[in-house]
Amino acid sequence: MSAGSSDSSDSSDSSGASDFDAMTRDIAEVPAVEVIVTVAVNLMSAAAVKLGLTEEGDEHKDLDEARKLVHALAGLLDASTTEISSFHAAPLRDGLKSLQLAFREASLVPDGPGQGPGEKYTGPVYG
Repeated sequence: MSAGSSDSSDSSDSSGASDFDAMTRDIAEVPAVEVIVTVAVNLMSAAAVKLGLTEEGDEHKDLDEARKLVHALAGLLDASTTEISSFHAAPLRDGLKSLQLAFREASLVPDGPGQGPGEKYTGPVYG
């Protein structure tokens, strides 16, 4: 009986390896710009949720988490400025600014100019 269970675990191990190989091939086919933009959009979406900007509102609001996500998004966009075209970068920068302003509005104790999330990379953000 134990021999049969090791056979099934061997087949699941090999199927897991083939899934990983397929995933690696899929990722290899994706252009870097698309990966960067996808990660940026995911960061924006997560930050919006943590800022309470979704239909659920304050249910998932967590400004500490939002700060980290907005800061990471700003760093990614700053680091990839020369790698992605303005066609991709402009809407991402606009979204970042909107999130930074939403963070400033949601904060009970506002950060000083240039001290908000991501402003290390973008400079001070004003409405």
